[in-house]
Amino acid sequence: MLDPFTKFILRNHDRVERNITVLFVLSFLVVSIGGLVEIVPLFYVQNTIEKVEGMRPYTPLELAGRNIYIREGCYLCHSQMIRPMRDEVERYGHYSLAAESMYDHPFQWGSKRTGPDLARVGGRYSDAWHVEHLTDPRSVVPESIMPPYGFLAKTPLKADDIAEHLKVNAIVGVPYSEEMVANAQADLRAQVDPDGDPSGLEERYPKVKVRDFDGNPSEITEMDALVAYLQMLGTLVDFTTYEPLTEDNLR
Repeated sequence: MLDPFTKFILRNHDRVERNITVLFVLSFLVVSIGGLVEIVPLFYVQNTIEKVEGMRPYTPLELAGRNIYIREGCYLCHSQMIRPMRDEVERYGHYSLAAESMYDHPFQWGSKRTGPDLARVGGRYSDAWHVEHLTDPRSVVPESIMPPYGFLAKTPLKADDIAEHLKVNAIVGVPYSEEMVANAQADLRAQVDPDGDPSGLEERYPKVKVRDFDGNPSEITEMDALVAYLQMLGTLVDFTTYEPLTEDNLR
């Protein structure tokens, strides 16, 4: 037997569907209640992202490279989100963690893949490979449809305002300290100078890679910045020691 409420719904649903005002009001109520149930609990959660050891903000050079990555539309063909599916994990590596994108504004998950996912591309290829691939994609990947970006190696990196970029990111929650902002220019130059003193840079940005990235030590180019960014992706978290957050290790 049907309960009284179900009988009432079955008996009157056609009236609701025929009356657009009633349908709109009831639909609004349902959506409002559903939204409140999903959103309100988040106000009582201090952090919805599991903290992961190893994550740090981008170095000034990596941040400049990320800006170039976005400017050139690389995210339109390359996602940075490995889904927790067997075929993706076998091809690209450990599935992506939310914490790995916590300092991205905006994040680079992407909505489609024309090219491979880049979430774990850091360290997979040499700097020379990246430079050649960006200069002439088909010279290393014959089936590639990627356009060439050889002009990056000839374009000096304009990063006079890099400290301002750090300040803006700090406003939206990236933990750049006053010391990081004050040393932004020096840190950017130190990362591409293997003969310099990188001690301050390495103290502020653990696991930073210090070297000339584009093969041209005479100047800092946009190619330096972009390759530095790519070589960092997926290298900060040590997945040999990573343990997902579970009820057992919360106790």
